Amino acid sequence: MSEQVKGRKIFDFSLLRRVFQYASPYKSRLYLSITLSILLAVISPLRPLLIQVTVNNYIKNGTSDILSVKNKMIELIIYITIFQVVLLLAETMFRFYFSFITAWLGQTVVKDLRVDVYRKVLGFNLAQFDKTPIGTLTTRTINDIEAINDIFSDGLIPIIADLLSIISVLLTMFIIDWRLTFICLAPFPFLILATYFFKESVNKSFIRVRNAVAALNAFVQEHITGMQIVQAFAAEDREFAKFKRINQEHRNANIKAIFAYSVFFPIVEIVLAISTGLLVWWAASQVLHLSGKGAADLPGEIVAFYLFLNLLFRPLRVIADKFNVLQMGMVASERVFRVLDNNDFIKTEGAYAPDKVRGKIEFRNVFFAYAGDRYVLKDISFLVQPGEILAIVGHTGSGKTSIISLINRLYPTQKGEIKIDDIRIEEYELDILRKNIGVVLQDVFLFSGSVLDNITLRNPTIPLNKVMEAAKLIGMHEFIMRLPGGYDYNVMERGSTLSLGQRQLLSFIRALLYDPSILILDEATSSVDTESELLIQEAIDKLIAGRTSIVIAHRLSTIRKANKILVLDKGEIKEIGTHSELMERTGFYYRLHQMQFEKKALQT
Repeated sequence: MSEQVKGRKIFDFSLLRRVFQYASPYKSRLYLSITLSILLAVISPLRPLLIQVTVNNYIKNGTSDILSVKNKMIELIIYITIFQVVLLLAETMFRFYFSFITAWLGQTVVKDLRVDVYRKVLGFNLAQFDKTPIGTLTTRTINDIEAINDIFSDGLIPIIADLLSIISVLLTMFIIDWRLTFICLAPFPFLILATYFFKESVNKSFIRVRNAVAALNAFVQEHITGMQIVQAFAAEDREFAKFKRINQEHRNANIKAIFAYSVFFPIVEIVLAISTGLLVWWAASQVLHLSGKGAADLPGEIVAFYLFLNLLFRPLRVIADKFNVLQMGMVASERVFRVLDNNDFIKTEGAYAPDKVRGKIEFRNVFFAYAGDRYVLKDISFLVQPGEILAIVGHTGSGKTSIISLINRLYPTQKGEIKIDDIRIEEYELDILRKNIGVVLQDVFLFSGSVLDNITLRNPTIPLNKVMEAAKLIGMHEFIMRLPGGYDYNVMERGSTLSLGQRQLLSFIRALLYDPSILILDEATSSVDTESELLIQEAIDKLIAGRTSIVIAHRLSTIRKANKILVLDKGEIKEIGTHSELMERTGFYYRLHQMQFEKKALQT
């Protein structure tokens, strides 16, 4: 079902109840805001009533006795004016606290909800990030959650306050004169009809706006990240044209909402003018027919009803808009809760937590697919003893990286089991499992921050001297010290200020520093020059001593020291053995070896 269709289910009270569960720790503030809305509703009709009394008792019924008029005016100034000022100040204070508390409540709920969403995102299986654009998750975590804030600050609670105020004013009007109330409210059916069409039109526009915002975020995030590719292939014009189309959709959605506002607000003013005209017409007709007490009370009643109409139309002008805000908050909350309810997260039920693992790895009849039953690994079985070196080779797409992704549980397997030290990896505490596995990937990702932060991943328990020792082992210490600021040098987002080889070496220091029992090297030397490769190879020889190591490399010359070599093709094991054993078989590995060295000979 599309998000547009889902967006129509706006008053899902179970969803609304779930949103307000986040306000339960702050229920005292929630109850206070509801109490203030009731107080404001009670206060709303008091000032027009007070003015009605003033007009009837002090102005219309005044006597010709100058001294009496003077005394009554003094009484008016002393009592009525002071009471009006006090009432106005009280109403202003209540409105201030009401606005502040609802806004505070919304921002606090947003803070708690955003923490929960980000914690959930951190625990997703990598498959979620493979099939969900980063910009979409960014929209869910930031924009959509911010829209939920409006449920409190501009949505449900303010709507309740406005409805209570409308009910209070209407009840007062009916008590004073029910016939005049019906006359003044005669144009209201037109306003209700206009409000309905306005609400529906703006709601559809806002859903289009939210979808366009998500598309914009996803597009901009992806293309800024891949700007090097866009520029390298001179694709700026094509990508810019696509951006303009997405941006145009965002603009059109907003324009449609603006058009609805431009039509609705004049209609409200027209209806108010018609109601005021009916009030004047009724007053004029009554003056011609009434006498005595009824005529004496008429001026104050007319003034009061004029003020009542303005009190009615003030919330009616914005209540439809607030309903739309509430609707968009509900649409956003449905999207956010869809993230929170996503069950494709890493299961962490394991409780086995050894201080150190020995490093025995066993795959037994493992099948794995990124989606559905399209298996990229088929019936994989092998055994690596503690301290052994396993090399995995094969053509691109043969499943090499998939194997190492399963070892530290970045993805779940569909069939079979993986064991470390004869214990299924699902039985380990996830943190303990991953702390014992060091990984150096081909595509190195560095965060915006210092060299030190990227090596330690902001772990405060790792001292600088340990980082320096690891850097010296790799031969990177002198290079780092030549950078401006040394270990405090800011590598910028994705390590853009460093070369591919330098980023690879920093990630190698990171793996060294954590002293893992199992070391995984995924094309660890593929992005470095010959000199850097020699440095890494020397460090590898020191690092793998006494550790179980899994090495993936296109350069077959780097894996001759492996205890065994696993040859993959299309997700299946073709051969397994030592370098010499596989060469003697003149099989799949032999052909790979010959192809690579023939290519190297041609290049030289």
